[in-house]
Amino acid sequence: MIVVVKTLVHLAAALPLLWLYYGAVNDTIGADPVERVIHFTGIGALNILLISLAITPLAKRFKKPVLLKFRRLLGLWVFTYALFHLLNFLFFELQFDWRLFVDEVIDRPYITVGMFAFAILLPLAVTSWSKIKRKMGKSWQQLHNWVYIAAVAIWVHFYWSIKSDIYEPGLYAVGLIWLLTLRKDRISRWLFKRK
Repeated sequence: MIVVVKTLVHLAAALPLLWLYYGAVNDTIGADPVERVIHFTGIGALNILLISLAITPLAKRFKKPVLLKFRRLLGLWVFTYALFHLLNFLFFELQFDWRLFVDEVIDRPYITVGMFAFAILLPLAVTSWSKIKRKMGKSWQQLHNWVYIAAVAIWVHFYWSIKSDIYEPGLYAVGLIWLLTLRKDRISRWLFKRK
């Protein structure tokens, strides 16, 4: 049963990407396909991240520990969407001009924050495999607690990139604050190193 559900999760995450790039190639996703592709992958990463953060509270609330088996899978899809978001920006906006990319990271705060978030997601993705988790021991959880910082940074990146409309970022802020509030004790212990 778990294999079936994991397959469905893979399909639910992969098919929108396939639809997006198919639409971009065939010019069926709007007047500004570049903006559409960049926005879709970025907001997709945020959506999946919020879903992954909801897994633990749902598992506790409904006493369904089996849900925890999907956290790593969702986390890897968060990274996948974030990676596509970055690659789309590099390719479509900057044509892989690395000097311009560095200038953009330095000069534009919302890109700086976005790269900070990506720099957190990268080691989380690399260390998500069970074998690495076992080797890291207690330090694995300390590293993966950084997902909370990444979540806030991704929201800030999204909010600053919108520039005008605050309604959508506001809704995401409410959801993120709620999910972080559910973990306030864990986050407090981690940040202040309390036992």
